[in-house]
Amino acid sequence: MVEIKPEWKKFRYRGKSLEELLEMPLDEFVKLLPSRQRRSLLRGFTPAQKKLLIKIRRVRKQLAEGKYKRPPIIKTHVRDLVILPEMIGLTIGVYNGREFIPVRIVPEMIGHYLGEFSHTTRIVQHGEPGLKATRSSLHVASK
Repeated sequence: MVEIKPEWKKFRYRGKSLEELLEMPLDEFVKLLPSRQRRSLLRGFTPAQKKLLIKIRRVRKQLAEGKYKRPPIIKTHVRDLVILPEMIGLTIGVYNGREFIPVRIVPEMIGHYLGEFSHTTRIVQHGEPGLKATRSSLHVASK
């Protein structure tokens, strides 16, 4: 069942609705972004970013044709690509240095970088000595 949101709850990015963002050309969309992302996109895409965008557009086209029931995970090492409106709804596996973390792209992520959603470090949780302990804390003097 599709839930109908009230007008004030619908997603908007800098005053534009999602439908307007999807129809907007890239050079107009860039003007809505914060300065760091705007400068990054105005410099142009790197070859790796272009390759990822080609994969994304190919999957979008195949989804429109009905080839997939649900979109596949697109794996990539590109962490410095700004999330664009055309990526919404896809799942992108972003490499964190060890594994590919699946990132489901939702409208609220527009304007952020892919790497922001695939953390490269983990929270250190030290346990009892000998259990999940480092070499230096393995032998603790008991008083």
